[in-house]
Amino acid sequence: MRGERSKATLYAKRYPLYAKKKEEMMLDDLVISEAIIKSFMEDFLQSIKLDVAIAGAGPAGLIAGYCLAKEGKKVAIFERKLSVGGGMWGGGMMFNKIVIQEESKRILNELGVRTKEYKKGYYLADSIEAVAGLAFQAVKKGVKIFNLISVEDVMIRGEKITGLVLNWSSVEMAKLHVDPLSIGCRVAVDATGHDSELARIVEKKIGPRLKTESGGIMGEKPMWAEVGEKTIVDNTKEVYPGLYVAGMAANAVFGGPRMGPIFGGMLLSGEKVARMISKRLKTRTPE
Repeated sequence: MRGERSKATLYAKRYPLYAKKKEEMMLDDLVISEAIIKSFMEDFLQSIKLDVAIAGAGPAGLIAGYCLAKEGKKVAIFERKLSVGGGMWGGGMMFNKIVIQEESKRILNELGVRTKEYKKGYYLADSIEAVAGLAFQAVKKGVKIFNLISVEDVMIRGEKITGLVLNWSSVEMAKLHVDPLSIGCRVAVDATGHDSELARIVEKKIGPRLKTESGGIMGEKPMWAEVGEKTIVDNTKEVYPGLYVAGMAANAVFGGPRMGPIFGGMLLSGEKVARMISKRLKTRTPE
C-alpha cells in the first residue's frame, strides 16, 4: 500500500495532470486489449459466411463493396496491405492527384469527394480525399474491411467458388508454416489489381479453365489510357463460376492495357460488378 502511494506521488510530481486524471478515471491497459480482441473476433466471426467476399481494397473493390452493401448484401473486403486504396493513394508518380472522366464523376460526387474540371471531360480529385471518401462510405454502409489478411487459396465445390482461404499477410511474408482459415461466400470478387491473385490461384490449382480465350490469364498489356478505360469495364465479368474480376484484375485476366493514374474506369468497374452480382443474388436462392 505504501509503495502504491509513493508511486502515485512520484507520477503526480512528474506529470501534473496525473493526479487530476486519477480522480476522474484510470485507463486499464488490459481492458483496452480486451476491447480490441473481443470486437475484432466478433466482426471476424460475423464474416465467416458472406454474400460477397472481395479480395483487394483498391478503388474497384471499395466501390463494389459500397454498392453491394447499399443493396443490403453482407460484404467483407480482405486486403493484404496495411493501407486500403491500392494505387490511388499515390496519384501519378506520387503527385497526389488523380484524373477521372465525366462518366465516373457522379460516383465521387455521391461519396462526397470533390472534383474540379481541368479541361473538358477531364476532372481532377485529390487522391487522399478520394481514398478516404471511398473507405469511409463503404464502412458506413456496412462493409467489413479486414486489412493485413491475404487470400492464399480458394474453396471450390461442385465446379464453383464457395469461399476464400485466408492467412495473415505477415505469415505469408515471413514464409511461416501456419495453416490458414476459411470463410464461405456465395460470390467472390478478384479486385487484387495487376496481380489478379484469385484468378491466378484458380488457374494454378485446376488448370486453364477460366472464361478467357486461352482458358488462362491473358496478361496485362502496355499502358494505353483510352483503350484501357473502356476495356476495364467490358472485362468486368464472371471469369469462373462464382468468381468475378473487377478493376485492373479484369484487364490483367482478359488482356487489356493498363491505364495509369486515371481512375474513372476503376470506379465504373466496381459499380458494374456490384450491379451484376446484385442481380445474380436476387435471382438465386442462397447456396
